[in-house]
Amino acid sequence: MLPYSEACERNRGPILEVLREVFADRKRVIEIGAGTGQHAVHFARNLPHLTWQPTDRAGYLAALAARIAAEGPSNLATPLEVDVLLDPWPAVTADAVFSANTLHIMSWPAVEALFVGLPRILEPGGIVAIYGPFKYGGQCTTASNAAFDAMLRERDPESGLRDVEAVNALAAAAGLELQADRALPANNQLLVWRG
Repeated sequence: MLPYSEACERNRGPILEVLREVFADRKRVIEIGAGTGQHAVHFARNLPHLTWQPTDRAGYLAALAARIAAEGPSNLATPLEVDVLLDPWPAVTADAVFSANTLHIMSWPAVEALFVGLPRILEPGGIVAIYGPFKYGGQCTTASNAAFDAMLRERDPESGLRDVEAVNALAAAAGLELQADRALPANNQLLVWRG
């Protein structure tokens, strides 16, 4: 049985609507932390002008590859291994990078490593779109996000909701400029940067 995330099913529609706009003129997307592959399948199917390249850590690749083999359209590539903390990253580039629900699961050093690594895979003028819950000015925007942050930190003290300002500083250091901060359902954001 393929892994399944109810959250992926709930949030894929609203994310797709934004990606239709921000990836309209893109050709190739690298997804960091594709997880179950549900987003990769849905977005590749609904954005047929893109080649969608999913990636994840080694432990997730077999299940991710199984979903792609079972459900993936022809523009969805075989997944590649990427652990943002390990070198080298695969020698692939794209004009867009996407990641969903990863930054609050990663440790802060892993978030830093992700942004340090982006210039290696992102072509000049590329777009980076990252979805998930965030804090602003060190504060959660809702009680449900505060409870979620507390649960994450109790489970793993290195995880938790990240401050938009801190993430944007990492993006700026990587040569990215914030283009949009879109509010999406269930107290999530889609942050979009351009190189």
